[in-house]
Amino acid sequence: MKKQTDHINDDLLVKYMLGITTPVEKQSVETWMATDAANAKYYEHFRLIWDESKKLAAVSTVSEDDAWKRFQQRVGANEEAGGARIIKTDFSTWRRNLAIAATLLVLLGAAGFWFMKASGPQHTIYASNAVRLDTLPDGSFVTLNKQSSISYANSFEKERHVKLEGEAFFNVAQDPGRPFVIKVNDVTVKVLGTSFNIKSSNGKTEVIVETGAVEVTKQHHSVQLQHHEKATVTDQDTAPVKQENTDELYNYYRTQTFVCNNTPLWKLVDILNEAYNVNIVIANSSKRDLPINVTFSNSSLDSTLKIIGLTYGITVEENGTNITLK
Repeated sequence: MKKQTDHINDDLLVKYMLGITTPVEKQSVETWMATDAANAKYYEHFRLIWDESKKLAAVSTVSEDDAWKRFQQRVGANEEAGGARIIKTDFSTWRRNLAIAATLLVLLGAAGFWFMKASGPQHTIYASNAVRLDTLPDGSFVTLNKQSSISYANSFEKERHVKLEGEAFFNVAQDPGRPFVIKVNDVTVKVLGTSFNIKSSNGKTEVIVETGAVEVTKQHHSVQLQHHEKATVTDQDTAPVKQENTDELYNYYRTQTFVCNNTPLWKLVDILNEAYNVNIVIANSSKRDLPINVTFSNSSLDSTLKIIGLTYGITVEENGTNITLK
C-alpha cells in the first residue's frame, strides 16, 4: 500500500471516490490536491485505475458483503478518529461501486500494480480513437497510433524508461548520459538518440529504424539496428530477427500518407484494414503479391480502392465494412 504525504493514503482516496468521507476528510483530500501539482497528478492516475477497476468488477466474483466487511476493517480507524460512521445502503449503485472498490483494493495490494512504482507515480499518455503527438520530459517526441499508450516515471533519472502498448514513433533527444529504454511486451529497445517506430500486435513486435541506431533485446539476445533496418520478434521467439527494411508504410498514421514502394498488395491491404477499421479480403490469391508503386496522400478509402482497381485491373466489391478484391 502506498502512503501519501500529509496523512493522505490510498484508503482515503478510495473513500473520497465513493463519496463516503467525513467533511474533514473530504477537505483534507481536496487541500492535498490543490497544494501540489504532483498530488493532483497522483489522484488523476488513481482515478484512471478506478475506471479500469470498473471493467474488472463487472466480471468479479468478489462477494460484496465480504468486501464491505474488509473495507470497514481497513478504514475503521479513520471512522473512529473522524467521529463519523459509514452507513451501507442497499442501492444498486452503491453495490456496484462497492464491487469496484473491492477490485481497486485488490489492485492496490498487488505486487504488479502497473501505474505506480516504488520510486513514485507514473505518467501515462493514451491515444484512443485518434493519433496523438506528445513531448516527453527530456524533449523527445512521440507519435502514438490510435489504441496505443506509453507510461513513464514522472522524473527520468539515470535512465529514461518508457513502457509501450500498441504502436508509436519515437524521435529521441540525444543524451549520452541517460540511455532511452523502451519496454514492449518482453522486448527491450535501447537508444541514445534516434528516430524509430515500434509496433506490437498479435504477439509480434517490430522495430524499424529511421535515423541513428538502436539495440533490440530479448532474453539476453540482442541485435543492433541502423537506418533501413528492422527487427521482428514474436512471443515464441527467443531472439530478435534482423532484416533490411525498404517499406515506408509503417509511417502512415504519422504522415497521413500510404507510400508503396514495390509493396505487395497484401501488405497494403493489411495497413488499410488497420487504418480504416475495415475487412478487405483479396479473393484472387494470384494477386496477393502484386507489386504496387504508388503514393496515396490524404486519400479516402473509396478513392484509394478505386485507384487500385483501375490501375491494376482489380474488381472492388463493397458490402459495408466488408470489401472484396477480385
